[in-house]
Amino acid sequence: MSDFDALMEFQRSTEALSSVAERLGWDQETVMPRGAVEQRAEEMAAMESVLHERRTDPRIGEWLDNAAGEAEDAEDARMLELIARDYDRQTRIPARLATELARTTSLAQGIWAEARAADDLAAFLPTLSEILMLKREEAAALADGGDAYDALLDDYEPGATAAGISRIFAELRPRLVQLRDDLLGADHPPPKLDGQFPAETQLRLARQCATAFGYDWTRGRLDLAVHPFSSGRWQDSRITTRVVTDDPFNCLYSTIHEVGHSNYELGIDSDYAFTPLGRGVSLGVHESQSRIAENQLGRSRAFTGWLFGRMSEAFDGLSITDTEAFYASVNRVTPGHIRTESDEVQYNLHIMLRFDLERDLIAGRLDVADLEEAWNARFLKDFGVAVDRPSNGVLQDVHWAVGLFGYFPTYALGNVYAGCLNRAMTEALPDLDASLAEGDATPAVEWLRENVHRHGSLIPPVELIERASGDAVTAAPLLDYLETKFSAIYGL
Repeated sequence: MSDFDALMEFQRSTEALSSVAERLGWDQETVMPRGAVEQRAEEMAAMESVLHERRTDPRIGEWLDNAAGEAEDAEDARMLELIARDYDRQTRIPARLATELARTTSLAQGIWAEARAADDLAAFLPTLSEILMLKREEAAALADGGDAYDALLDDYEPGATAAGISRIFAELRPRLVQLRDDLLGADHPPPKLDGQFPAETQLRLARQCATAFGYDWTRGRLDLAVHPFSSGRWQDSRITTRVVTDDPFNCLYSTIHEVGHSNYELGIDSDYAFTPLGRGVSLGVHESQSRIAENQLGRSRAFTGWLFGRMSEAFDGLSITDTEAFYASVNRVTPGHIRTESDEVQYNLHIMLRFDLERDLIAGRLDVADLEEAWNARFLKDFGVAVDRPSNGVLQDVHWAVGLFGYFPTYALGNVYAGCLNRAMTEALPDLDASLAEGDATPAVEWLRENVHRHGSLIPPVELIERASGDAVTAAPLLDYLETKFSAIYGL
């Protein structure tokens, strides 16, 4: 066996074990008994200990040195590049730290969920302080004298920097704020869908929406979670949603969003399974797939026309009685507290808030004890609305509870990438609206599979989006799309 083959065989087992660990996380957030939290934390810590030992095995360094000349094509070379990158990062992190992070964040997930349900921030802050100390230690180890936040960001969006993200946000903010202010000042805002919508009916419609977007039920399933997410890859990628009885859009669009993620993983070339190429290349690209499904496709006039018919039948009538008003209602702009329920115009403003706060937390410029005050003051400044309770503020997202510092900016990058992809896709598929009007988003899914999904991690993020869209990555396509769409809805 060559050194290259030995390395790939070793990597295959590591990827399989990583998938098992991810499934433990899925189980914890969906069906695990509440009393099993401490046991699961030990199980996750044990898995992370095994994985960290494998990922830092000295033989990897030896194989990499010897296998450099054995790469036969671009795929082999890219796999070696990705393994080397991961090996360099993993060897900087002490085994003790990796294990403790896994244990603490597993416990923290349950503590956060209970604190959120009870609106008891004080019950969560000690745990968050512990996680933050561990993440600062990890960031310092990875940065090796460089920027600590950039070191964490690189886990989710390789090559991105806080400075680069800040430039994109500076491009986005003025036009988003101006558009938001114009829309909120409009004379005739869209109506709000009122009523009570039974959970069972919402979930049945959610499954219909997932099917409309080509979700492969033979390789996936839908479950409930406090915070919707997707999990898995290759032959098993699962989605979750949540139900709010007076807001069916929460359930339906969370489902479509997560289907976008799962379609990406299930659309990767099957030859890449159990290799470093067999996953989405970055969280920004991943978010582009979920956001384009949820927004440009799922909230389009064509698809909402189909959805209006399905919902009218399922709920025996709606408070809104025509398709155009329903389309406007789906896209209603309102200054709400919750990021995951935010409209397209204001969504990135939520991300900018979190980006600035978590950078300050990692840098030590903001203490956990002062986080709620900082969050509430910034939210009032950015949105003109006071935060009334912790579950509508600092407790609403699970990300910091599970240690995902550096993750939030990838949501905004995903929106920017989706804007670029949407412009190219609509030019390539002139009959797309006709399909969407029939409840069939598969032409778009197939275009995305050909241009994005199948490549897995073969092509770096920005290069992948530029190839697919045929142009440089900028925020302009997203901003142009938002201004055109919402100006028409609001009659500006």
